[in-house]
Amino acid sequence: MQDDEYEALDGLALAALMKDGQVSAAELMECAIRLATARAPGLNALTYPRYEEALARAKDWAPRGAFGGIPFLLKDSGLASRRLPSSIGSRLFEDTRYAQDATLVARFEAGGFIAFARTTVPELCMAPTTEALRNGGPTRNPWDRGRSAGGSSGGAAAAVAAGIVPIAHGSDGGGSIRIPAACCGLFGLKPSRGVVPMGPLRGEGWGGLAVDGVLSRTVRDTAAAIDAVAGIERGAPYAAPALARSLRSAVGDAPRRLRIGVWRAAFAGIDIAPECVEAVDATAGLCRALGHEVIDGAPPADFDYAGFVEAHTDVLGVNIVLSVDARLQMLGRSLRPTDLEPSTMDGYAQGRSISAARYAAAIHRFHSIARFMDDCLGDFDILMTPALVQLPAPLGELEMRDDFRSFRRRMARYSCHLAIINASGQPAASLPTHWTAQMLPVGTQIIGRFGCDDVVVQLAAQIEATGRWHPRQRK
Repeated sequence: MQDDEYEALDGLALAALMKDGQVSAAELMECAIRLATARAPGLNALTYPRYEEALARAKDWAPRGAFGGIPFLLKDSGLASRRLPSSIGSRLFEDTRYAQDATLVARFEAGGFIAFARTTVPELCMAPTTEALRNGGPTRNPWDRGRSAGGSSGGAAAAVAAGIVPIAHGSDGGGSIRIPAACCGLFGLKPSRGVVPMGPLRGEGWGGLAVDGVLSRTVRDTAAAIDAVAGIERGAPYAAPALARSLRSAVGDAPRRLRIGVWRAAFAGIDIAPECVEAVDATAGLCRALGHEVIDGAPPADFDYAGFVEAHTDVLGVNIVLSVDARLQMLGRSLRPTDLEPSTMDGYAQGRSISAARYAAAIHRFHSIARFMDDCLGDFDILMTPALVQLPAPLGELEMRDDFRSFRRRMARYSCHLAIINASGQPAASLPTHWTAQMLPVGTQIIGRFGCDDVVVQLAAQIEATGRWHPRQRK
């Protein structure tokens, strides 16, 4: 298979060729490795490549699952894999090894994904941009090398947008799938809390905020991937309602007429760039043309967004302490000044000062937001918002150089419609339905009711079918 043929097809199309005997897993892996070798260094998107090992596995691979045996990438998020070490974007965590696979890694393999590298992340996945010092430089946006690919799944988004793989693992604890999807012109779904397993080494991430998923170029790839890995895990603290149908089948169904509420404003009066409002206008117009009822609205003015940001910051700070102290205990040493970036180091210090009562109050606030967002949905099936409030950030603008609380407040302005959906646990997706004259992608977010991932996917697929999706030409 030629490289241009490989990158023109999504994952399910490649799997179909494999099933028909027109291509092998090894041939696909050879394409992915060639493209990774040529493109990943300029983007700084990959870490821990295992090209020879992955190619050997592909040659011996027995086709399985919906994807047969296509090339794949795991995020450098600390998701446990026996084959791929992790750094979580931090010098302190360099070459962390795992004795067992996470449940999700095993399910990815059973679904037909062959991981051959990790994708870059910001330190401890704490930023909406991927510019970790550990990575030796920023991860660059394939559409504009001077801009961020987003974060924390920035390397995954850059690799998919660059055609290295059609689909890659991501995770989302405050927008970390949806932000890079918006920055790189991809489809990024954050599933409902409890759909995708997090065990067996942990039960939740960041007080229930974090979920795993994928980034892809097509809705059907994401739908099939989530179908492949979803399902209740023994002993898990969360479980989403069982779907009435698979996400893959939802892609092919014409949705009923939906009631869609549209928010063009941001919480706390945060300014939104005109291009981001244009993206929402364009997507809302498409939904009207498709026969849906689209109703303009706005976020409730009395919502205490600043209070939520402080609670989010508290939970992240405590989790920095948990992770860092465990790593230091394993290394048998104390923390050194060069171990962490400035914002993370300050987050560690702040996290150590947060009381148990304050942490519990933050969790209670998250739970109240689940009820708040359910009230906001009212009798709507979907809420639509900008994914980000500005275009993909120039590199350097969102670096982790401030004190931790100031840093998190800046991040909260950049992605103010996203992290509240991590608190509520609802499904949400960024859709690449708008592009500027300079060929920069602008994402629109759609939010569904908890457990109604199929409705989000179904609407996304219907919008995708209009042809208003991302172009394939990259700079």
